[in-house]
Amino acid sequence: MSRFSARFLRSINEHLGVPNEPPIDIQFQPSGYLFLAPPERAARLEATVRLQREEGVQVALLSPTQLKAKFPWIDTEGVAVASYGLEDEGWFDPWTLLNAFRCKATSLGVLSCSGEVRGFVTSSDGTVPVRATALDTARIRYVNIHKPNSLDYQPVACAIVVNAAGAWAGELLERAGLPGELCQPPLPITPRKRYVYSWHCPNGPGLSCPLLIDTTGAYFRRDGIAGNYLGGMSPPEEEEPNTDDLSVDHDYFQEQVWPRLAQRVPAFASLRPRGSWAGFYDYNTFDCNGVLGPHPKLENLFLAAGFSGHGLQHAPATGRAIAELLLKGQYETLDLRRLGCGRLVEGEPLREDGVV
Repeated sequence: MSRFSARFLRSINEHLGVPNEPPIDIQFQPSGYLFLAPPERAARLEATVRLQREEGVQVALLSPTQLKAKFPWIDTEGVAVASYGLEDEGWFDPWTLLNAFRCKATSLGVLSCSGEVRGFVTSSDGTVPVRATALDTARIRYVNIHKPNSLDYQPVACAIVVNAAGAWAGELLERAGLPGELCQPPLPITPRKRYVYSWHCPNGPGLSCPLLIDTTGAYFRRDGIAGNYLGGMSPPEEEEPNTDDLSVDHDYFQEQVWPRLAQRVPAFASLRPRGSWAGFYDYNTFDCNGVLGPHPKLENLFLAAGFSGHGLQHAPATGRAIAELLLKGQYETLDLRRLGCGRLVEGEPLREDGVV
């Protein structure tokens, strides 16, 4: 999926360009991802690299000596091996990509509106009988949409529903008023709040700085070319922050993130914090991988959520996959059946270890 998305973004104007509109510039900054592994996780990282190479990914394995030679600003203490992406990696402006998709869709005649889903009306709620099978199923007939500044909701008739509600994809199904048997298995997707901090360090790594994921889980990358950087770290499971708002815990940077950054990059001991913000991962508590494809009991509901921090880089591939399912009834470009709901039903996780 990442390789497909990289090719898509490289030729984005061929896919999303609109006649008589300026060319799309997502401000892509090519730079490899640098994963550092301690001795106890070295074998796992090496296995990941072997799999990536089998799929045609250009990635290098670096010993601590090679790592120090390539990035002399790194303290390699505690590092057994590192992997470094050589192509198709980097970062870009997500808002520009979102607007490009929206503008292209509008130019092709798509009508869009915004509102809050308040519930579903299914064939089991009205005169249309539920089709009897080994597992009872139903179809969504209407979606009740509450428009902003409205006192009531509007039932919208639908033939197909796609749940791409991100961090709220699981909650949406829970509160949609569906019969309990149609919500099994539960969609294990919840919001997880993550902080991103930015700082200035004039004597930091500079232009050679990749996106580095430390052995401790802390990560950072450069932000522009003027000595600015950004990064953060996911907390332990038992210390997950409250998701009621987007407030930032600045002590978390001072007490947890900064010491790890300074240990790996000594120059960061003198960094100056600049700012911060918070956002939500659509976190799949089952296996940290996306859930993609038809719902097992709602025949006209399709899922595309739970990518646990990888949603942006997988968005073009996800959109193509869902479009093929809806229009052709099967995957053609990428076979993504392994990401379907079947693994939730069978209790067989497809675990993603590369969640930052």
